[in-house]
Amino acid sequence: MTENHGRLADNILYFARALRAAGMPVGPGAALDALEALCVARIGNREDFYWTLHAVFVKRHEHSVLFDQAFRIFFRKRGYIEKLIAAMLPDTPGYEPKSPPPGAQRIQEALFSDLNERARNSEVEFDARLTVSDREILRKKDFAQMSAAEIDETKKAIAELALPLDELRTRRLRSSRRGHLIDLRRTLRASMKAGAAVIDLRYLGPSMKEPPVVALLDISGSMSQYTRLFLNFLHAVTDSRKRVITFLFGTRLTNVTRAIRARDPDEALAACSAHVVDWSGGTRIATSLHTFNKQWARRVLGQGAVVLLITDGLECDADDTLSFEMDRLRRSCRRLIWLNPLLRFEGFEARAKGVRAMLPHVDELRPIHNLESMTALVRALSGAPAKSYDPRALLRQVA
Repeated sequence: MTENHGRLADNILYFARALRAAGMPVGPGAALDALEALCVARIGNREDFYWTLHAVFVKRHEHSVLFDQAFRIFFRKRGYIEKLIAAMLPDTPGYEPKSPPPGAQRIQEALFSDLNERARNSEVEFDARLTVSDREILRKKDFAQMSAAEIDETKKAIAELALPLDELRTRRLRSSRRGHLIDLRRTLRASMKAGAAVIDLRYLGPSMKEPPVVALLDISGSMSQYTRLFLNFLHAVTDSRKRVITFLFGTRLTNVTRAIRARDPDEALAACSAHVVDWSGGTRIATSLHTFNKQWARRVLGQGAVVLLITDGLECDADDTLSFEMDRLRRSCRRLIWLNPLLRFEGFEARAKGVRAMLPHVDELRPIHNLESMTALVRALSGAPAKSYDPRALLRQVA
């Protein structure tokens, strides 16, 4: 193999490793197939080179965005030099950079991981035997106080959260070995196979089904420090559970269920942002709940649905309408859980009028400000006992 072929092999191998680090299922065999395809196809231009690698590495539709960004960054001329120069030069006045496509940041980190690793190895080492583990600190640290690196680690931990199956018994019956009713149809079929000499009884038992989870997430300005991580949590839950419906609200209600179902988390969040026009604006909880109760409640709150209301309760126009809509929402679902990031404060009191209007109508009140509180929520949704706040006790404190 000539020197040019050797360089090509090294580049393809490193490119495959970058794709795997970015989340694509690319193994050594795919790298060998890509190299062989390039040699056999006799590529003549950049476009043919792109689509040849695309045909080998991309196996799922949602991976096309990651591959496209990786290819454009990796195979451009003087890419590494331009990146270092851009980091040292100040921004040009009057120039507004274009926002990167979904997944671009993850691709950048994967491609330049070697440079970051060398920088880490050059740091001074210290004795950490008497310090608390980083993971334990990360679990209890408030989302609003995290750095960019800690937020990236938190997103990875959120993606690993598995929502247990909280199954409910339905009226329908299904075949079961421990059933209490005889299934005549299956019993007769089994007996006919044996020539009707032996009657093999078959039984029917209760059918279990997962209840739907409906999330109503506040994206107003007061919730801006938490919204992105909450969306990552809802994306992780949606990815592992089919019956999850997600709504975002600030001054109006927006259904982003289809957008958040994208496989790639960056692409899902970008799609949600494109659908919402009132991001980081005011808060109109009563108006949004009225829209939900009127247009969506009958469609999504059947079969024992669980509602997750994620908001701080700081309503702009708090009046009797909010209490009425909360009561209507509570009567339409099996379980209403209010997740409030303000509960991170030790001396939290229900002083706000909107909070006092909402408290009497919720089944559970939980904090949602760090990884530990998210883990407790996952346990609570599975039916396991988990500590929560008493809404009535908070009301009695300010009475």
